[in-house]
Amino acid sequence: MRDVCLTLPTNRECADTLTAIGAEAAYAARRFGVRVHLLVLDSADRATRARHAETLAALPAVEGVIVHHLDEDAQRAFLREAIERSGAAGPDRLMDLMLPDAVSYGACTNRAFLLAAALGCDSVHRRDSDSRYQLLDGEPVFPIEHELATLGLKAAEAAAAVTENSLDPEHADKTVALVGASFVGELSVDLGGIRDLDPEVYHDVVALWADTGASEQEKRELVADSFTGGGTEPFTTDRAVLDLPDIWRIDMCNIGLDHEVYERVPLPPATDTIGSDYFLHHLVRDATLPGVTHNRHIVNYHTPDRRTEAGFTAYQLRYAKFLLSMLYLYPVYSEMEAAGGALLDEFHHVRPEAIADSARRSAATDRAENHRRLAELDRCYRKLGGKYAEFADHLAPLRARLLDEAQADIEDFAALIDAWGPLVRASKATAVSGRHASRTGRST
Repeated sequence: MRDVCLTLPTNRECADTLTAIGAEAAYAARRFGVRVHLLVLDSADRATRARHAETLAALPAVEGVIVHHLDEDAQRAFLREAIERSGAAGPDRLMDLMLPDAVSYGACTNRAFLLAAALGCDSVHRRDSDSRYQLLDGEPVFPIEHELATLGLKAAEAAAAVTENSLDPEHADKTVALVGASFVGELSVDLGGIRDLDPEVYHDVVALWADTGASEQEKRELVADSFTGGGTEPFTTDRAVLDLPDIWRIDMCNIGLDHEVYERVPLPPATDTIGSDYFLHHLVRDATLPGVTHNRHIVNYHTPDRRTEAGFTAYQLRYAKFLLSMLYLYPVYSEMEAAGGALLDEFHHVRPEAIADSARRSAATDRAENHRRLAELDRCYRKLGGKYAEFADHLAPLRARLLDEAQADIEDFAALIDAWGPLVRASKATAVSGRHASRTGRST
């Protein structure tokens, strides 16, 4: 039986989402005859974790669905054993990169990748706690329908399961490596308030993530296309396109990845940085691996914690760090795009050493552009006034530290890629412990 991992990393209350993803797991097991490991990586507080445990225990028992609910202690125990077993250098540093004290979108997904390897899964399917499914005739529209229908198949075989095949025939023998869609609803980043206050400032703030030297037209196109997902049209009928994946229409709340990708290259483990979990989108496309882009978009919404003062400050800081991260990621993206199919070996597998070498080179990029980004962000926020000006005051004394962290983050990424192969192999020999539920629904 094929094993797949449907995962939800969370650090906040999301009982309703857990119930919904439990229904998706049950649908996948019944529809495709797979064994679904529903993996919840829970970094929430003790009381919230207890509510999550109750929610998961109350899910209907379904043949072929196994629930794994791991708090950070259980995750740390697994990682400690896998890291030690791997023999990788710098085990303490590796643990910090895999389970940092701060929020890391890349690190939480990397943990899911390793746990999926330990559970013998062929693919990882990620959802987010601040999302829910669309409905059609009262029934939820599950993205896993397209993910399991095509992921891991040769493109020539997957063509029968899509509504449109635009893939160049030269890629027909390659495996479908990524399947995904986007979201409808609120912006994926919490910048809607800026857009409402001053559209011109919104343009300037979003344009800051353009590559160095981008033209004004390129910036306008970037701003128009950024963070809007699949738009506002509700789902009515399936559309699934086989091609090199349209990474602008695939979000991490709605993605499936084949193990041949994530077992070779991890995500950047940068902390407090939005967008750090999108690297594999670029890698799959640039390496000319096939993907399926569909329209079973998830509904995105913003949780109440973002509306608090602390939540606002934390999120704006993560956006600032995202802007700084681009200084180092763009050179890697450019090199990957130029390399194209040369990123693959003779078996169409990604060569991780090429990515690690590129990341190490990018760490030497001149910081002038990041100084400019921080200065421009300061100007924009002060022009908005109110809480944005207060955030500018908060950000100003952090500039030097943030500049250093952005460079350290890309260096850490290179180091993690170096250790990733041995770490994945060690994970496959490491047991997954912690609270879980079998198909009978009983906790053990």
